[in-house]
Amino acid sequence: MNTGRVSKPGAREPAAAGTLAALATLYLAQGLPFGFQAHGLRGYLTESGMDLKKVGLAGALAMPWTLKLLWAPLVDRYGSRRVGRRKSWIIPLQVLLALACATVAMTPPSQGLTPLLVLILLMNLLAATQDIAVDGLAIDLLKPHQLGRGNAAQVVGFKVGMLIAGGWLLWASPWIGWSGMFFVMSALVLAALGATLMLREPESAGDGDERAAEGSPGSLRGVLRSLLEALKVPGAGWLLLFVGTYKLGESMVDAMFIPYLIGSGYTMSDIGKWIGTYGMVASIAGSLAGGELARRMPLLGAVGLAAVLRAAALSGPWYLASLGGKPPAAGVLTVSILEHFFGGALTTAMFAFMMSRVRRSVGATHYTLLAGVETLGKTPGMLSGYVVAALGYRGLFALGVALSVAFLGLLLPLRERPSRDAISSQARRSYAGRGPG
Repeated sequence: MNTGRVSKPGAREPAAAGTLAALATLYLAQGLPFGFQAHGLRGYLTESGMDLKKVGLAGALAMPWTLKLLWAPLVDRYGSRRVGRRKSWIIPLQVLLALACATVAMTPPSQGLTPLLVLILLMNLLAATQDIAVDGLAIDLLKPHQLGRGNAAQVVGFKVGMLIAGGWLLWASPWIGWSGMFFVMSALVLAALGATLMLREPESAGDGDERAAEGSPGSLRGVLRSLLEALKVPGAGWLLLFVGTYKLGESMVDAMFIPYLIGSGYTMSDIGKWIGTYGMVASIAGSLAGGELARRMPLLGAVGLAAVLRAAALSGPWYLASLGGKPPAAGVLTVSILEHFFGGALTTAMFAFMMSRVRRSVGATHYTLLAGVETLGKTPGMLSGYVVAALGYRGLFALGVALSVAFLGLLLPLRERPSRDAISSQARRSYAGRGPG
C-alpha cells in the first residue's frame, strides 16, 4: 500500500493484505445499519401492516448516503495531523455509531415506530459520514493497480456487515431478541476500532506522493475549486449519468421483492435465510468476482459485462411473479442467489471504475460526489410501492428489467468520451490503452 514513499522497483509493498483487511473491517461496520434497513426494517414494517407505499418511502432513512456530499468537503479539509487526517474523523464516528446501536437495542418497535425510525436515520448519518473519511483513506492508500482488489475489500466488507445485520442477526432474532441484535451490532462497531488504530495513514505530502503532485488544497475553498475543475473535464456529465442510472432498475426490484415474498406467504425467518443470508453470501462472492474482473479487464469492459449479466438475472423476480400464487421456495432461492451474485459483481466493477476517475487531491469529496450520485440513482426505489399499486408486482419487475437493459446504452458515449483529467498522471500511465477505465 502507498505509505507516502515511492517503492523501489521490485520492492514488496508493505502490509498490503493487512491494509485491505483493515479497510474491509471499517466498511463492515458501516454496512450494519444499512443491512438492517434494507432487509430487516422493510420486513418489520410490512409485518406490522404498514401500507406498501409507506414501506417504500422508508427508504428515505438512507438519505444521508445521498446527501453526504454536502459535508464531505469538511471531512476532506479538516482533521488532526497528530491523530491522522482521516482517523480523526473515523474514531469518534465509530464510538457514536456504537452508542446509537446500543440505544436502538433499548428502543423496541413496541415503544412506537417514530423513535426507532429517528434512530435508524441517525445511524445512517453517522455511518455515511464515516464512509466519507474511509473512502478518502482508501484513495490515499491504494495504488492504481490495486483498485480492483481494494474495491472488492470495500464492497465485500460492507456486504458482510449487511449479511450480519440483515441476515444472521435477523435469522437469530427469535432467540436473541431485538435487544440482542443491536447490542451485537454495537459490539462489532467497537471492535472495528482496532482496525482503525492499526492503519497508518500516508503522509499528505510525502516524496513522490500523488496528492502532492496534484497540489493538495490548503483550504475549504481550494477543495471546492478542485472539485469544480474535476466536473468540467470532457465526459464528466456522461460519467455522472452513467453512475446515477446503473442501479435504477435493480433498486426498484429489490425494494418490493421482500414485500412480494411476504405477501405470498413467506415469513421473516425465510427472508433472513434466503435473501439476508444466502443472497448476501452470493453477493459477496459476486463482489470478489467483480474485483477480479476489474483487475483483469479494462474497467469499463468489466462494468459492461457485469451489467449484461445483472440485467439477465433481474428477469428472475418477474418470472416468479408471472407464475401466480406462492412461488416455489427453490425458485426464490435460485433467483436471490443469481441476482445478488451478478449485482455484487457489477457494484465492485463500478466502484473501481469510479475510484479510477477521482482527482486524488480531493479524493474523499470527489468520490463522495460520485457515490452520492450512485445513491441518488437508487432513490426512485422509494416510489416502487406506488408502481406496484398501479402495475402490480409483475409490472414493477418488468420495468426494473427494462431500465437495466436501457442502461447498457450509456456504455457507448462513455467509451467515446474518456476523462483525461480525473486521475493522476501515474494512474493514467497505469491505465494507458484501457479506454476510460
